Amino acid sequence: MHFVGLDLAWGVRNPTGVAVLDDTGALRHVAAVRTDEEIVAHVRDHAAGDCVVGIDAPLIVVNEAGSRPAEQALGKDFAAYQAGAHPSNTTNPAFAGGTRGARIAELLDLDMDPASTAGRRALEVYPHPATVALFRLGQTLKYKNKPGRSLDQLRGELVTLIRLLESLERVKPALRLRQSAQWHELVDTVQTATRKAQLRSAEDPIDAVICAYVALLAHQAPERVTTYGDFATGYIVTPSLPDDLEPSRQSPQQRSRAELVSAARREYAAQFPQVEQAAADAVDLIAGVLDDAGLNYLTVTGRAKTVVSFAEKAAREADGEPLYPDPLRQIGDLIGVRVITYVRSDVDAVVQLLAAETDVLDDRDMGEETASEGRFGYASRHLQLRVKDDDRLSHPEIGDRQVQVQIRTVLQHAWAEFEHDIRYKGTIPASQRPDFDRRFTLAAGLLELADSEFSTIRAKLRSGVQEAVPSEGGADRISSRELAAYLAGQYAQAEWSRADHYSWMAGLVHELGIHSLAELADELRQVDTTRIDERMAYRTPPGAVRRLDDALLQRFGEEYVALEGNAHRVERLQSRLAKLRGKP
Repeated sequence: MHFVGLDLAWGVRNPTGVAVLDDTGALRHVAAVRTDEEIVAHVRDHAAGDCVVGIDAPLIVVNEAGSRPAEQALGKDFAAYQAGAHPSNTTNPAFAGGTRGARIAELLDLDMDPASTAGRRALEVYPHPATVALFRLGQTLKYKNKPGRSLDQLRGELVTLIRLLESLERVKPALRLRQSAQWHELVDTVQTATRKAQLRSAEDPIDAVICAYVALLAHQAPERVTTYGDFATGYIVTPSLPDDLEPSRQSPQQRSRAELVSAARREYAAQFPQVEQAAADAVDLIAGVLDDAGLNYLTVTGRAKTVVSFAEKAAREADGEPLYPDPLRQIGDLIGVRVITYVRSDVDAVVQLLAAETDVLDDRDMGEETASEGRFGYASRHLQLRVKDDDRLSHPEIGDRQVQVQIRTVLQHAWAEFEHDIRYKGTIPASQRPDFDRRFTLAAGLLELADSEFSTIRAKLRSGVQEAVPSEGGADRISSRELAAYLAGQYAQAEWSRADHYSWMAGLVHELGIHSLAELADELRQVDTTRIDERMAYRTPPGAVRRLDDALLQRFGEEYVALEGNAHRVERLQSRLAKLRGKP
C-alpha cells in the first residue's frame, strides 16, 4: 500500500507537489508538476494499487459564502497558532464549477468519504496545523514567502521543517526520508538557495511529503488524527492538537524572546547533520576508550538532541526569565551518550577512565542526590565533558562541543526507563499518584539491593574463579571461558572485561600458536609486568583483557601487531608498542 501527498495548486499555473510513501513510511518519489494529467501519471506510476491520497486543497465546497464548517472548527483550535484555514466558498471562481481536488480524486478513482474503508481513497489535509500538532510548535514555521521575510529567514525556517520531518524516522509510524536521493536533492536546493524562487521550487514537494505522512498517519494510527467537518459540507483531516500545547504568547517582550528561540532553532536545524555525526563520533570515542582499557560494559549508545526537543528546552523560562539566553551554547545535552554497565563498581571505573581521558566539566551523582533527600529513586552518574585539546584533530566533528554522558547499571537503567515511560508518557490519575510513588520507591529500593548483591556475587566469583579453571583435556584451543577464569587468577586486581573481548582475545592467542593455558603461562613468565606498568603509566586500573593485551604486545612485538584479529587497531598498537619500548 502507498500513501500519496498532493500539495495541490488551485490552478495549473502554479506547481503542485507530489510525494509517495510506501507502507513503511519510506519516500519513494517526490516531484513538482502542473497539469492534472501530470499529477495522475505520477500517482499511477508509483501507487497503482491500494493507496490513501492526502490532498492539500478543498475537496468539497458547497457553501455559497463565508467559510466551510470544517474551516471554522479547525480555526477554533489552530488559529491561535497562526494555522487557521483560508475560507472556501462557491463564490470563489476556483470552486464555482466544483473543486480541482474532487476532479483529481475522480481521475484517480478515489473515494473522498473520510469514513470510507475503500482500497483507494482521498483525504483533504492541511500541512500548517499538521506541523503544529506533530512538532508541538507554538506557531507555524514561517517558510512561506511573505512581505518582510528575508531569504535567510525563509531558508532557515525551511531547513528547520526539513530537520523536523527527518526526525519522524524515530517515531511510530515512521517517516523515512534520508534514504531517498530525491529528498537529498531537495535539501541541497534549500541549503544552497541564493534566490527565493529556488526555495519556492522545493517548498511544494516538501509540503507534499507532509500531506503523504498525514495520510499514512490517518490510516495506520487513526486515533491520533481529528476530522473537522463532514463529508456533506467538507472536511479537513489533521493530526490532533496536543491537549497541553500552548500557542506562543505575543507581548512585545515575548515576541522578542520567541524570535530569539526561533533564530536558535533555525541555526540548530542547519547544523543538525553535523551534531548527529558528532554524536556518532562520541559513541565511537567513548566505546573505544572503554574497549582500549578493557573495561566491562553492556552498551554504549548516543543521540543528537532533536530539533523539537531543542526548541522546547530553549524556550523554557523561570520566573518569567529565559533559562537559556544563549541556547546553542548553554544547553549542554545536544550530544548525549549513555553507558550501561553491569554493576555499580563498573560505573565508578567508567567515570575514572573518562575523567582521565577527557576534560570533565561537571560530575553529578544523581543517586547520591536522591539518597541525600532520604529516598530511593533515580540513580545515574552524569558527566559533562569535552574532548581534550590533543584529541580534537582526531575527532573534528565533536571539536569543542560538550558531550553529556550518563552512566548507570542495567538495573538502574531499567527502573529509569520504566518510570519515565509511565510518569511522562502515560497518564496517572491524581488519586492514584501516592500509590504509584510508593510502588516506584519500593521498586527502586529492591533494585538497589539487587545491584549490591550482584556486586557481591562478582567479587566472590573473582576471588575464587582461578580454582575453577577446567583442565585442558588435550584441546588445541583455549576457550573464552577458560581464558576468563585464568586471567581472573593471573590479574587478580584487574576488573572483568566484556564477554566478547575474552572471545576476541582467545582468538588472538590462538593466532599466536598458543593452544593451552600451560603454554600461555610459559609465555607470560617471560614478560616484565613491572616494566609494563612503568611504561604504560595506566591512569585507571586496566581490565583483565587489557593486561593480557599489553603483556602479549611486549612479548611478541610486531608479530602481535600484525595478527589478523588486530587489523582494526594497528595504529593504536604501534603507539602502545613504542611506549613499551621507551620510545617517544
